Amino acid sequence: MNWDSLRRSVKHFGLRHTLYDVAYRAMSHVVYFKILKGVAISRVDPAYHVCDARYTCLFIAPERLRELGRDAENEMPPRFLDEALGKGDECYGIIEDEKVASYGWYARTPTALELPDLRLHFSTEYVYMYKGFTHPEHRGQRLHAIGMTKALESYLSRGHKGLVSYVEANNFGSLKSVYRMGYAHFGDIFLVRISGRYFIHAGRGCRPYGFRVEWVPPAD
Repeated sequence: MNWDSLRRSVKHFGLRHTLYDVAYRAMSHVVYFKILKGVAISRVDPAYHVCDARYTCLFIAPERLRELGRDAENEMPPRFLDEALGKGDECYGIIEDEKVASYGWYARTPTALELPDLRLHFSTEYVYMYKGFTHPEHRGQRLHAIGMTKALESYLSRGHKGLVSYVEANNFGSLKSVYRMGYAHFGDIFLVRISGRYFIHAGRGCRPYGFRVEWVPPAD
């Protein structure tokens, strides 16, 4: 982090959060280290329920997702789609003129994190929201919050208690955003990798949500 970044961070998030971020990044350079802050939402906020009429909001069909995935700007490469659709994940999207404005993915089964040997588990009473995306041309219109709210409403109607997700502990901008949407923090997961072995701890608050990370060592 350079001096300009430090000054911006202090301005937007304060000195304490900036020092935390510096220490967090320093630790991550020494070993693989992450703190995942688990968050959940179970109530539909009417403020994020209305979408501009020029957009279409819907769960996007798999065949349409394959078409959209051919455009690299949409950040849905074939390998990702094979894995996500193969395990039954759904994508709730906001479309304008047949182009993607925003989307989020929703899983009801354990899901790989950024490293394929780490898998996130959660209670079947909840749906895991991940891979939120808004096209640069459509940012600043709360589309991510609107899409998530409409997806939440659908899953509540199907009998789920709500959505769970996580934000890395030093991502203060995203934390501020999810709290504004109505998510509440329930617990943290600590991940450390030393000499190819993971040490994982889920805080007590994660238990009611079945929120934990499993290390799946590659087969020999």
